[in-house]
Amino acid sequence: MPTADLIGYIAACLTTSSFLPQAIKVFRTRDTGSLSLLMYIAFNLGVVLWLVYGLLRNDPVIIVANCVTLLLSMSILAIKIYNVLTKVDQ
Repeated sequence: MPTADLIGYIAACLTTSSFLPQAIKVFRTRDTGSLSLLMYIAFNLGVVLWLVYGLLRNDPVIIVANCVTLLLSMSILAIKIYNVLTKVDQ
């Protein structure tokens, strides 16, 4: 495996897995009061664009990493939006 690919896989694993602790905490507690709604909206849009970029380049590292990140981040965003709409977040 070329060095550049190895670095890409390691970077993808680290950045994608960094969302796991936050996602697990939100899933368990449903507490999103300290999370910025605008940040999560912007972040998710950015991840969608990275996913499109990976698809256009046919780059499996970018595609897989951003699919997993999007799944975790969209889940957090969905709970945040639910909490805002039901006024759980104060």
